[in-house]
Amino acid sequence: MNRSFTITSHNALRCRGWRQEGLLRLLENVLAVGEDPENLVVYAALGKAARDWASHDAIVEALKTMDEQDTLIVQSGKPIGLVKTHRDAPLVIMANCNLVGQWAKAEVFYDLQAKGLICWGGLTAGDWQYIGSQGVIQGTYEIFMRIAERHFGGDLAGRFILTAGLGGMGGAQPLAGRLAGAAILCIDIDPERIAKRIAAGYLDRAATSLDDAIADIRDACAQKRALSIGLCANAADVYPELLARGIIPDVVTDQTSAHDLVYGYVPASRSLEEARAMRRNDPKTLMAESRASIARHVEAMLGFQKKDAIVFDNGNLIRTQAREGGVADAFQIPIFTEAFLRPLFARGIGPFRWISLTNSPADIARIDDLVVSMFPDNKVLSNWIPLARRHIPIEGLPARIAWLGHGERTELALAVNDRVRTGKLDGPVAFTRDHLDAGAMAHPNIMTENMRDGSDAIADWPLLDAMMLCSSKADLVAIHSGGGGYSGYMTSAGVTLVADGSDDAASRLTLALSNDTALGVMRYADAGYPEALDEARERGIRRFEFEASS
Repeated sequence: MNRSFTITSHNALRCRGWRQEGLLRLLENVLAVGEDPENLVVYAALGKAARDWASHDAIVEALKTMDEQDTLIVQSGKPIGLVKTHRDAPLVIMANCNLVGQWAKAEVFYDLQAKGLICWGGLTAGDWQYIGSQGVIQGTYEIFMRIAERHFGGDLAGRFILTAGLGGMGGAQPLAGRLAGAAILCIDIDPERIAKRIAAGYLDRAATSLDDAIADIRDACAQKRALSIGLCANAADVYPELLARGIIPDVVTDQTSAHDLVYGYVPASRSLEEARAMRRNDPKTLMAESRASIARHVEAMLGFQKKDAIVFDNGNLIRTQAREGGVADAFQIPIFTEAFLRPLFARGIGPFRWISLTNSPADIARIDDLVVSMFPDNKVLSNWIPLARRHIPIEGLPARIAWLGHGERTELALAVNDRVRTGKLDGPVAFTRDHLDAGAMAHPNIMTENMRDGSDAIADWPLLDAMMLCSSKADLVAIHSGGGGYSGYMTSAGVTLVADGSDDAASRLTLALSNDTALGVMRYADAGYPEALDEARERGIRRFEFEASS
C-alpha cells in the first residue's frame, strides 16, 4: 500500500466548514508524525489513529461531507454512522477500547484486535491530538526541573540522567534532559528510533558502545555541559551492567513500551528481529521472556535507588510488570505524577496544546508572544516558552504545548480566536490537551496512584468529563481505555476545539475549556487536596462541600 502522509499548507477547505476541516487535518497530522503510519500506528506500539484503512477512509469521507448539524460516531477507530444533532453538538464523539471490567485484560484485547473488532486509541492517537514528541516534552522537562529543585539546588548541570525508550513518547526525553542542563543517556534497542530522534533534533548523537557513551557522559558532567546520547542496546542489559560497575546516575527512569509485553517491550534474550517474529508466531513465550527481562530491568533500577539515585516510574507500567514477574518491592519506585506534578494537577494546571491548522510557524510564534504577555506571573510558562522557541523543532503541523490552568486556557483560546477573526493570525487554530490532565484520567498506577482519599480506581471522573464536554459544545470528545498491556488499567477523556474566529467558536471555547479545568479542580478538591480547595475558593468554582464520612 502506497499512502502519502503529508501536511496540508493552505486555507482552502475540503470540508463544509473549518470545524470539520480542522479535525481532518489533525487526523492527517497524527499519521504524518506517527511511528508506523502505514499500519496506522501513531505511538506506543499499538496506539492507532483508526482501526484499519477502510475505517480511516470512511472517517475522511464523513468529515468531508458532514454538516455542522451532524455528529460522527466512532467506535474503537471505526466510524459507525452519522446522526442528526444540532450545531452546538460535538462533530465527533468516540469511544476507543472500552471493555467491561472482568474482560478488560490483555489477552482479551489481543483476541478482539486480531478479529478486527477493536483497536487501542492510546491517549492522543485515536482522537487525532498527538503533536509528535513535543506532546510530552514539557511534562518531561518539568519533572526533571522539579527533581532539580528538590534534590540538586535547582540545577541539573553536571548531573547524569539514565533512561531508555525513544519511541513516540520516550523520544522527548533526550531533549528535555538537555534543556534541563543534564547529561542524559537514552537506551533503545531500535537503531531507527535513535536515527529519527537525531534527525529531528531531539538527540545529539549516537554512541558506538557503552564505554563510549559513559566516557562522553562523564566528560559532559565534569564540564557541566548539557548533552544527550543515544545507545543502541537493551536497557535490561545496560542498567544491570552500570550497577555492577558502580556507575550510579543521579536520576534514573525508563520509557520503553513496557506496558505491552508482546508489541512493545523487547526482552534482553532476543534481538529486535526475533521479537518481531515471535509477536506473530509465539506471543505467549515472548510475554514470559519480556516479563522476566523487565524484572531484571527494575531490579537494577531499585539497585540504583538504594545507591541514592533519584528513580521514578515514567508511566509505562514497568513496575506493574516487574511485580507480576516476581519483584515484590517494585512499587518502592514512585510514580512521576504523585512524586513531582500532583500540586500542579490539583490546581487544574496541565499540558495544554495549540496547533496551527494552516501549517503556519509564524502563527505559533505570534501565540508565543501573546501567551507570555498575557500571563507574566506564570513562572512555569515564562520559563518554558523561551526554551521551546529556541529548541523545539516542528514536527508536522506547527504546535506548542504549555502548562496552563483554570481560566488561563480559556483566556488564551478566546484571544487566539479573536486574532483569527481579525486576520492577525494566518488561519484557524486547534486547541486540545493531554489526557493526563486533572479531571481527565483515572489510572491507579499512574495519574491517580495513592490519592489522598483512596479514590485511585474510581473512573467516574473521566466519564463525567466527557459527558460534560459534550454538554459544553466541544468539537470532538473521546473516552479511551487501555489496550494491550494497559488493558484494565486506565480510562481517560480527550477533547478538541477549533478556533475559527467565529462567535460560535468563542462560545464553545469558553464553555468547554472552563468546565474541563473546573472539573479537574473539583476532582482534587473532592479528594481533599489543599491546593485544589484553595484554587476553588480563589476562582469561585461552585462545588458542594460535605463533612468527611466515617
